[in-house]
Amino acid sequence: MTPAWAEVPAAVRSRVEAACVGCHAGAAAQGGLDLRALPFTLDQTAVRERWVRVYDRVERGEMPPRGGGLPAAERQAFLSALAPPLEAADRADVRAHGRGPMRRLNREEYEQNLRDVLALPGLAIREMLPEDREAHHFTKTAAALDISRVQLTAYLDAAEAALRQAMVTTAGPPPVTTYRARGRNLFPGVRSTGTLKSMFFIQGDQGVHVEKEWGTPLPKVFEEDPSLEMGLFRSPGWPYGAFPVGFAARAAGEYRVRFSARAVLQQEGYRVTAATKPVPMTLRRRRPTNHDIAEDVVNVGGTLEITPGPHVYEVTVPLGVGQTIEWGLLGLPVPQVDAEGKTGSYRFPPFPPGGAPGVAFHWLEITGPLAPESWPPASHRVLFDELGVDPRPQDAKGEARRLLRRFVERAGRGPAPEAALERFMALVQGRLAQGERFAEAMLTGYQAVLCSDLFLYLRTPRERFAVADRLAHFLTNSRPDGELAGSRLEDRAVLRRETERLVAGAGFERFVKTFADSWLQLRHLRRDDADKRLYPEYQLDEHLVESMERETLATLTALVRENRPVTELVQADYAYVNERLARHYGLPGVEGAAVRRVGLPAGSVRGGLLTQGAVLKVTANGTGTSPVLRGAWVMDRILGEPPPPPPPGVPAVEPDIRGAKTIREQLALHTKQAACAGCHARFDPAGLALESFDVMGRWRSHYRGTAEGEKVTGIDHTGHDFAYTVAGAVDASGKLLDGRSFRDVKEFKALLAAEPRRLARNLLRQWTVYATGTPVRFADRAEVERILDASAAEGFRVRDLLVGLVGSKIFLESY
Repeated sequence: MTPAWAEVPAAVRSRVEAACVGCHAGAAAQGGLDLRALPFTLDQTAVRERWVRVYDRVERGEMPPRGGGLPAAERQAFLSALAPPLEAADRADVRAHGRGPMRRLNREEYEQNLRDVLALPGLAIREMLPEDREAHHFTKTAAALDISRVQLTAYLDAAEAALRQAMVTTAGPPPVTTYRARGRNLFPGVRSTGTLKSMFFIQGDQGVHVEKEWGTPLPKVFEEDPSLEMGLFRSPGWPYGAFPVGFAARAAGEYRVRFSARAVLQQEGYRVTAATKPVPMTLRRRRPTNHDIAEDVVNVGGTLEITPGPHVYEVTVPLGVGQTIEWGLLGLPVPQVDAEGKTGSYRFPPFPPGGAPGVAFHWLEITGPLAPESWPPASHRVLFDELGVDPRPQDAKGEARRLLRRFVERAGRGPAPEAALERFMALVQGRLAQGERFAEAMLTGYQAVLCSDLFLYLRTPRERFAVADRLAHFLTNSRPDGELAGSRLEDRAVLRRETERLVAGAGFERFVKTFADSWLQLRHLRRDDADKRLYPEYQLDEHLVESMERETLATLTALVRENRPVTELVQADYAYVNERLARHYGLPGVEGAAVRRVGLPAGSVRGGLLTQGAVLKVTANGTGTSPVLRGAWVMDRILGEPPPPPPPGVPAVEPDIRGAKTIREQLALHTKQAACAGCHARFDPAGLALESFDVMGRWRSHYRGTAEGEKVTGIDHTGHDFAYTVAGAVDASGKLLDGRSFRDVKEFKALLAAEPRRLARNLLRQWTVYATGTPVRFADRAEVERILDASAAEGFRVRDLLVGLVGSKIFLESY
């Protein structure tokens, strides 16, 4: 017996000898794991992690393989013997070194912290920073948030840009001006791309100038007509430019936008009639440039619903220097140049029954930049207190120290260390000695503060302010507000109260968005467009994609705020939909662009995350659906049991878009090899259950193809002809690894909902990484089970789980 082997507890050693060393011993040990040579020095991290992997694979039944000679009672005895030394060693490591290293703010958190510190709610510097690396699903994992010279340079540049936006240099605010336009000046030209039916001017419900050639100026008689309207009947989609003539913001700030408009229906002959329901739209912020070189366009002002009959609408939008607003109607045709690219011509799709929806705009006013409540604004006073614009204090050194201490205490999220303060002060004094203006010298010091560890890194919660810091960055992605920072969080009742206050607050929306972007991969929602050959109806339908995202975010928000049972992650009798999404799901009686909760009819396949369009889209590739990808996603993201990576050299299973073979037939061929079948049996069934949904999450009974099956033809809303075939029937039945079977997705969801503790455990594990920057350690597992035990009686309600985590030894690191 080797010395290493002798260190292993006898109860573990005897069972390994009986069931494991046949494959895992000696030079030919499978996977390079020689258990007899594996030390048991659990104070060494690498060794302990290998034994944890042994523990986990035995617990999951992966090792020994089925029939491998370790009965259930023996397996449990093995785990019971191995767990105590692993937990003791890991807990000792936590006590000595903490659960994990302190972590850097990721770029979303850095931007939001700057917004809050500098009182600049509209600050946008995230794109100046490199993308953060992901680990354990999140960009909040400490081990992946390193810092390099390149990153530090980017942070310095971003901090300077933010500080200069916060500081003002003029004695008063920019003058407030009002731009007015009507009729002809509501659109940059007299025509839009996408044929004349996309846009024309209206006089007395009749299109005017419609018989003229492209580029012919509008006659003065129309230009000077105060009743002239601009009619728009398409949604944005390159090439596109739909902004007023002659307006660009001269100064950055908030602008009030007022306009008169009515929803209409376009009839043949360029005649319009009153619409029968509202048309949703948004305003888009951009520069008034040619559509070929337009910069990134951002929706601002929220979604408006333009109703029949003339009404005045008003919103406030942020604009940068040189930016304008653009009309963006939602859910309408997006005419595109001919599919072959040969003629350069467009075709407006056929009108729906009753006419083509659109909006007739009458007049527009843009006023701004709106003056702040005081001058200098709050952002400037953060930097210079009441010293005013271009401060020149007599006691420059004394004022610099006062302002710097004040800023460090505000930005540093805790007491200002004197040593750090002296280093920042030395930078300021050096600039003053060189003759720099006081304000510029102070910016140098502030920039250093915003790129120092005091601002850039989160501490582990060994002190009260660090607990507040962790809680705020968990639930709001930013620093603690005044109420949280001043709370006695060592009092468990206060800690719970503050947690629930943050959940109810506006900042919680940031948590929901960033958590869902990573956990559910919603950040990839727009990664793969639906294949235009197979799914022409989805082309350039941004309104549908955006509605899908809003559904998932609304669901997650309600699960926490309303303290819903964790089973509603997978099975619920309601959904959050608007008119566009309800039509996609086949749910009648929903009107308007606002996402709202609706009850589902009996027997509906919807309800829960798994059958939401957003989830089904991110788990497909735009061309076909794969039970392998969707199944692996469900096992990993929803159940917390990620499958191992595929063996090298094994090709992925690609769908046959011709329609000759179903994906189930292809999988049957792929899994004939025993090495493939064992793993696929773990996750393929979950993916097969979702095969009744296409790449955008709509229900289907048959696959689509390009060759085999009944042919379907038509014209899509981009004006292109399409043709696809209805191919083989979908079979969404399956059998789980534990032997339970299901016939369809409803039965599959019921099987998952029957294991609420399993769902809750995974949710706690995901939150642990997101909140602490470190995944659940072996020493944390008992604490996770304690939280689950405490919430079991009430059905594992989601907010109870979150509050339980915040009050746990894991979050507070109180081992």
